[in-house]
Amino acid sequence: MHADLSRLTFRPDRHYSAVIAQQGRVQLDADANEQAAIQLHQARTLAADLIGPHGGPRGSAGFRVEYVGGRHDIDTLYIHGGRYYVDGILLDANRTAPGTPVPVDDEEPHDAHAQEPDSDQPPAYWTYWDQPDGFRDPEKPGDRLPSPAQSPFLVYLKVWERSVTAAEDPALREVALGAALPDTAARVKVVWQVLPLSLAALDIEESEPSKAVVSAAFDRWALKQSTPTARLAARSERPDHADEDPCLVKPDARYRGLENQLYRVEIHDGGEPKDATFKWSRENGSVVFPVDELDGTWVQLASLGHDDKLDLDVGDRVEFTDTAYSSRLEPLPLLRVEELDLPGRRVRLSAEPEPGVGRLPGLNPFLRRWDHHEGPKRRGRTTALRNGAVPVTEGEWLPLEDGIEVYFAKGAAYTTGDHWLVPARTATGSVEWPVDQARRPLLQAPAGIVRSFAPLALVKGEGSTVDLRRAFGWAASSIPAADEAALAAEAQARREEQTADADPSHGRSQTTAEAEAAVDGDK
Repeated sequence: MHADLSRLTFRPDRHYSAVIAQQGRVQLDADANEQAAIQLHQARTLAADLIGPHGGPRGSAGFRVEYVGGRHDIDTLYIHGGRYYVDGILLDANRTAPGTPVPVDDEEPHDAHAQEPDSDQPPAYWTYWDQPDGFRDPEKPGDRLPSPAQSPFLVYLKVWERSVTAAEDPALREVALGAALPDTAARVKVVWQVLPLSLAALDIEESEPSKAVVSAAFDRWALKQSTPTARLAARSERPDHADEDPCLVKPDARYRGLENQLYRVEIHDGGEPKDATFKWSRENGSVVFPVDELDGTWVQLASLGHDDKLDLDVGDRVEFTDTAYSSRLEPLPLLRVEELDLPGRRVRLSAEPEPGVGRLPGLNPFLRRWDHHEGPKRRGRTTALRNGAVPVTEGEWLPLEDGIEVYFAKGAAYTTGDHWLVPARTATGSVEWPVDQARRPLLQAPAGIVRSFAPLALVKGEGSTVDLRRAFGWAASSIPAADEAALAAEAQARREEQTADADPSHGRSQTTAEAEAAVDGDK
């Protein structure tokens, strides 16, 4: 999550069930976020255990897919509404009604009344091209659907989560606080995308595979896609000139930054090690600047930051992106800030942003700042950046800054968006990272992105779609009627209870009752 956090403390292997606030203690963002993570983990684990890897409620399962082609200019899919669960994550494909606007003064009353029924009805389905987080582009050949006339293809769900701040959703900002103040809490959004997949990608050579064959092949493919192979370790190394640096926090300090930081190391270009690159931020990638206007290489910003720590300087590396490309998880060139126009809130970039990115205000374009300026020094030479990012070098420690180093394990494949978080603390002069008994840093899988997948349909042509979804029924049912013997026993018990209530002596003789009353009177 690209958010301004102190750290993330949720660890499922520690089996904590709740966070307990104590009186008179400092309250941290990490504590509240861990409580939310614990509850979310419990709810999703329970749902996955009961439902399985994926499934929807019978009768209202969502994501029924129809292939529509031939008579249209461009092939598409109809994605019908309803609910579906993937790895316990709730997905909702229902579309909300657009609402009914207030009629204008000169509008005829009967005309306004005629428009109300249509506007109150939500659309029946999404299409492949307008799905809310897909952002498919008909101009990109890679986004178009395969032709089922040539070969059947699979339609599947890709599910993941990403953070959203006020830079991407201005409605999150409380305007009463004023534009000069920073935003408040961020959000985590479930992203679902309906995508096509060829049978060749599933290693299926049959032209008419069965439903079981397709499902089994997809499960193998999804497991490979969702299991990262990249591993990273981090440490804080004592610099050679430490004895001459009076600013070090303590005599044996290794991390020598002036403030506590949460470093984020994120894969930019994925692929094989020779092609992979990474970027890093000391603020967890949370320093963003909403864009008001783009004019060539000049970018008009809503603000230039709230202080010297969170602003832009000449030489900074920035990512010009928007909501669509953030959801597509496609790397864009990291540009360099060449010039600042502080009074005009403008910056000049080293090149014009990619075509089709940040041109639509509705997609909320923004700049994200990264803190690397150049690659690490190796053998006395500085590593050149590639498209503005740092090339991945496996099997050796790579310095970031202030004594922090990272290590990529050999033989991995990298995926854009995978990242690791490294908290650095001035109190210890070190970083928080798992180590073994010999204090050696341990290699860790990425902290995210966690990707989930589910098959939806095998498309063979228009009107010929094999549904691959799963459904579950209600666990609750009506209470069965009791048999005659049970009903008779219940009736007898009611009669005995009524008789006892009507008899004040509760079955005792009159003499006994009078004697007990006399004794009570003597008392």
